[in-house]
Amino acid sequence: MRLPWHIVEPLDGRTFAEVRRAAIFECCKWDPQVEDVCAMSALPVVLTQEAWAELVVLAEQLARETLLAESAILQKRQCLGELGLPWSLRRRLRGLTLPEGGQHHLRLIRFDFHFTTEGWRISEANSDVPGGFSEASGFTRLMSDHYRRAVVPCDPMLELTRAIRDSACGGDTVALVHATAFTDDRQVMVQLARHLKTAGMRAVLVGPDQLRWNEGRAFVDTDWFRGGAHFVFRFFPAEWLPALPRLSAWWHLLGDSRTPLCNPGAAIVTQSKRFPLVWPELGVELPAWSRLLPLTCDPRHADTCLSEGNRMWKPALGRVGDFIQMAGVTPEKESRRIARAVRRHPRYWVAQQRFEAVPLEGPEGRLYPCVGIYTLNARVIGAYGRIAPKPLIDHLAQDAAVLVAQAIPIGLNTHNHSHEFNRTLHTVGA
Repeated sequence: MRLPWHIVEPLDGRTFAEVRRAAIFECCKWDPQVEDVCAMSALPVVLTQEAWAELVVLAEQLARETLLAESAILQKRQCLGELGLPWSLRRRLRGLTLPEGGQHHLRLIRFDFHFTTEGWRISEANSDVPGGFSEASGFTRLMSDHYRRAVVPCDPMLELTRAIRDSACGGDTVALVHATAFTDDRQVMVQLARHLKTAGMRAVLVGPDQLRWNEGRAFVDTDWFRGGAHFVFRFFPAEWLPALPRLSAWWHLLGDSRTPLCNPGAAIVTQSKRFPLVWPELGVELPAWSRLLPLTCDPRHADTCLSEGNRMWKPALGRVGDFIQMAGVTPEKESRRIARAVRRHPRYWVAQQRFEAVPLEGPEGRLYPCVGIYTLNARVIGAYGRIAPKPLIDHLAQDAAVLVAQAIPIGLNTHNHSHEFNRTLHTVGA
């Protein structure tokens, strides 16, 4: 099997400390530590050119299929009951009327790829509010400065900024809607605001309850800004929207908006891990999804669809790898708690076939990478890496720069651990 990456040396402690410090102060990486784990990895994931090209093709095909599936689900709204969504959200989605010209909304998705014994597979699509931009843009750029034979494939924050500017149709005010109490959300919005300012835009950081709507157009109502928004970027999970006060008219964020959005909240229908359960009802072909996503079924059918030792449980609206039960990986106490929740509320969970992820065997030992590929309107705009010592990518996984090799040097001394060697690559065998 030819592996899709090159093995490189991690940055030495002193150099990485400088990168980490710059990420905090220059790139708004304000959560550099999670429990006892550094949130950033000194080891980048350096993909081969062939692997990157393959991921671009796969991600763009997945994105096109995802947009088709979302449209089909909104037309066949009886499917909404299968997705494990809150009742109040389902009710609003059933009554959703997308305005003419709804294509002016931007669709941003991140597909999480894992290299397995059967090639690339995906664990999920982050199609509602994908994160990781500060790490995929700023931190990755800082890391690339120390690996001269590898490059950043593209900068998702820069591409997103350009798309927002173009979608605002000459307007200059962008409402960055987020959960204002969470540092990890705030840092992304502050970094995006900096990019928008450089592009000549005015960014207003607000909570979703600080928006008002008039004839489908968004307005900001805060002590520091009052006025119309020409674009709304939502970084607030759609399933949380029904908890907002009625005055906020949150349902316009689902897509019933004349103000361009990213993302319209209707994207939650493909964020749900139960999305594959409605495929037979949609009447659209999803060949990339069918090939790349492991077999998924309702927990009540798991015994007939999947062998007990070859399955895992996932919550329908889980994020960051939370509450995933994987035998031999998830602690026993947590596994029992998840199993009880699955038995009591199976319609909010899925059973999924496990794949065998291939580890990256390098200087740091055995690590499992996840490569998240961003698409914007079905075009790849960047990559976000995470890496962990176990095959479950959860909140303890480290952010890792994803780079692409420019050239493969021949005959390197693999025992040389100098700083100069940190800047070179050597080939992983076929």
